[in-house]
Amino acid sequence: MDFHVSLAGRGDLSVRIYRQLRDAVLDGRLRAGERLPPTRELARRLAVSRNTVAVAYDRLTADGFLTGRVGAGTYVSVLLPAPKPRRAPSAPGPQPKAVWQALPPAVAAVPRAPAYDFRVGIPDAALFPLETWRRLLARELRDAAGFAHYADPGGHPGLRAAIARHVGVSRSVHAGADDVLVTQGAQQALDLVCRVLLEPGDRVAVEEPGYRLAKLLFTSHGAEVVGVPVDGEGLDVAALPPRTKLVYVTPSHQFPLGTPMSLARRTALLAWAERAGAVIVEDDYDSEFRFSDRPLEPLQSLDRGGRVAYVGSFSKTLLPMLRLGFLIAPASLRDALRHARQLTDWHGDLPAQAALARFVDEGLFARHIRRATRVYAERHERITETLDRVFAGRLRLVPSAAGLHLCALGEADLEPVAARAAAAGAAVQTLSDLCGGFPGHGLVLGYGSIPLERINDGLAVLDRAWRTPR
Repeated sequence: MDFHVSLAGRGDLSVRIYRQLRDAVLDGRLRAGERLPPTRELARRLAVSRNTVAVAYDRLTADGFLTGRVGAGTYVSVLLPAPKPRRAPSAPGPQPKAVWQALPPAVAAVPRAPAYDFRVGIPDAALFPLETWRRLLARELRDAAGFAHYADPGGHPGLRAAIARHVGVSRSVHAGADDVLVTQGAQQALDLVCRVLLEPGDRVAVEEPGYRLAKLLFTSHGAEVVGVPVDGEGLDVAALPPRTKLVYVTPSHQFPLGTPMSLARRTALLAWAERAGAVIVEDDYDSEFRFSDRPLEPLQSLDRGGRVAYVGSFSKTLLPMLRLGFLIAPASLRDALRHARQLTDWHGDLPAQAALARFVDEGLFARHIRRATRVYAERHERITETLDRVFAGRLRLVPSAAGLHLCALGEADLEPVAARAAAAGAAVQTLSDLCGGFPGHGLVLGYGSIPLERINDGLAVLDRAWRTPR
């Protein structure tokens, strides 16, 4: 037998021998009819007891991988089918629903960050207090017995209370712990709202331009998704189509333009929802980072008719990998949303939720926000100044005083410019790339993932890409 058995790793020795020999038979490294060494000889080679090898051989024989011939030894079974490559069957099989076939492919992860990373929605991992987080998480994991059971689908009670206190102070959101539903990021919060509210064919209004993944999610639930234009005051409420059941908005920092919705528009939108019997989903995705005056009150705090579902996320303020967010919905939807959460993934990662509760309650989250805001404000100012100076006449900056990105509008198709910049190491995104069918031209520049000292060089790469002949 030329095949080598390794005992590196953990676990029962006979199980490891069994698995390696089984895998070798399945992928053809041990061929049908090939003779295996006697148990005594293999035990000597591996420096284990003969009984350990005998147990592995007996199990392989019982499972049909080996056959024993009295007086002749142990052989690989000749009854096994010829080994095949280990991949999913390529023959035509069951097909997904038509809506899934019509959606664009899922976005693949970028293997490594570009030299000049202006991609949108990526916070600076270097700002995350990893050692503090590791300490808090280890503290929760030491009490493993406390997480050895299914829990409340609303999420960890300590985190729900911490979120309610935090958004009450920082965003004037009206909510108690019982109103908070912890989710796996904002995207799951939107999915849960769809599950409990939408029927196939229901009309959903979204901002245009707007958050593409939200549009795709609503479409996947069979909704008729209608884009409503955004101007300098936010969503044009007068343009909302009749029979709209749900409106998705980002009023504090419109995605991707960055403009806040005016108080007059907020009031008009709430009045419209009351008349239409519709629900407003307010995505407050990166409002923690503000570089000027206190923002306008969120729709949720102005709502008197129970029409607003407020969605928040820690993906931008901390790290996307944590997959932690929350949903604060009208009381009439609370039970249905908890039921929907239980039927999807029950309650999420409880140790991480408990660690985040401590992170918020001990003031560490507020400290992190203050530090990160100072850093992002410097980057925001540097990009703003450079665009005004270097790209004057080519790009018109949309005023913005919050978040992790800013938008600049142009007159020409900027896809070729962005492609040339990417080839030179500067990753920038266009409005059409982020928003699909938006007819306007522009660039959206994220600054969460690029250090201050690399911004000017990165924008110089963009400038050269712009001036390069096509």
